[in-house]
Amino acid sequence: MGKKIQLIDRLRLGLAVSVAKSVTFLVRFLRRAAPTLRLGAASVLPGSIARRIEPRLLQLLSQQAKNGVILIAGTNGKTTTALLLCTILERKGYRIAHNSTGANLENGLMTALIENTNLVGTLDVDYAILEVDENIVPKVLTPLQPRIILCLNLFRDQLDRYGEVDTISKRWTKVISTLPAETVVIPNADDPTLSYFGQQLPQRVLFFGLNEPQHYLEAIPHAVDSIYCPRCGHSLDYQGVYLSHLGDFTCPSCGFSKSQPTLESSEWQQILVGLYNKYNTLAAATAAIELGVDEGTIRDTINNFQAAFGRAEDLVINGKRVRILLSKNPVGTNETIRVVTQSTDKTTLLVLNDRTPDGTDVSWIWDVDTEKLVERGGTLVVSGDRVYDMALRLRYSEKSAQSNLNLIVEENLKRAIATALEHTPENETLHILPTYSAMLEVREVLTGRKIL
Repeated sequence: MGKKIQLIDRLRLGLAVSVAKSVTFLVRFLRRAAPTLRLGAASVLPGSIARRIEPRLLQLLSQQAKNGVILIAGTNGKTTTALLLCTILERKGYRIAHNSTGANLENGLMTALIENTNLVGTLDVDYAILEVDENIVPKVLTPLQPRIILCLNLFRDQLDRYGEVDTISKRWTKVISTLPAETVVIPNADDPTLSYFGQQLPQRVLFFGLNEPQHYLEAIPHAVDSIYCPRCGHSLDYQGVYLSHLGDFTCPSCGFSKSQPTLESSEWQQILVGLYNKYNTLAAATAAIELGVDEGTIRDTINNFQAAFGRAEDLVINGKRVRILLSKNPVGTNETIRVVTQSTDKTTLLVLNDRTPDGTDVSWIWDVDTEKLVERGGTLVVSGDRVYDMALRLRYSEKSAQSNLNLIVEENLKRAIATALEHTPENETLHILPTYSAMLEVREVLTGRKIL
């Protein structure tokens, strides 16, 4: 934390940062001057170029954070959790470096840190809060040497790139166990894989999770990943599940059971809509308390929190209320569908893309409980690169040919959004469920600006 850098390293670092900042300026200038070029927001390219000049860029920058690095990893909830923790710490007067655009691969992390440096590579912040793609955690832990690691959850996501959750967990365990003993690891106690993972680590481990049986689902969903004991392989006994495989469990064979959360979840209000945001709340609160923040500041921040882009984000477009709920994998989509079906709103837009940020394998939509969305009726508009795959999935979800569903298929996203808005009554909210790249496109159409 806050280490000094040798002169030769400082010179190379300064050159790398200066070049990166020049690239950032040029890209953003060209975006304004020539919008038809459809350039990005310079959230990745500057780090990529600077890394070629100074390969140790991530280490040299992150070690300058005075109070250390907080790493946030997991399949779902990284951006919201990171933003909440940033907001809490900023309210206490701390200066934060954060990859707020959501660019969570190595080049994105470097770009975010460069954004907060001066021209000679001095990073003058108290904390670096970095949300990290779960697949690159083993690659960045050594250079980052984080003070706190938040492990939110592990679900199937982009199987064409990542593989199964137990593979990722084993890789995490192997690398994290080599970190210094003073590292604090905060896993999700309700996730069997992460609960067991936390129990195996030599570092100080705190857990977060729910203790609220009133929120149990009626049955274990179809989209579950880890209902077997990570220690012996036997089927776990669930007292109840909150979402997917997250719940209260024990193993009748070897005695493995859910770890004890540090905070009593029932005493904490959640941010935003959806039970999944209760997990994000508890994760950020546990970390903030560990960092010495008083509970009053944490609770007040939770009560006044504004959503990150695309994550339960509310907008008003042409006098109509719009809520964007990022839906990029089976578990996340089931939870956003739960939010929709618990409302009285009857118009929903689903946008399915299969680009690199989304994962090119869209077979996951057949693990989503779209039946719950279809059986309530109303209007469902579908769009995106794989619009017909989604439309087919919804048609197969109909239990009767005489259903009350009004399914509208529209390839053009702008027309799809306009159509969905037209079908949304003045007193209701249009829910939009997009995959990641689709979310960025939707926001660009609705707000007239890009995020990445």
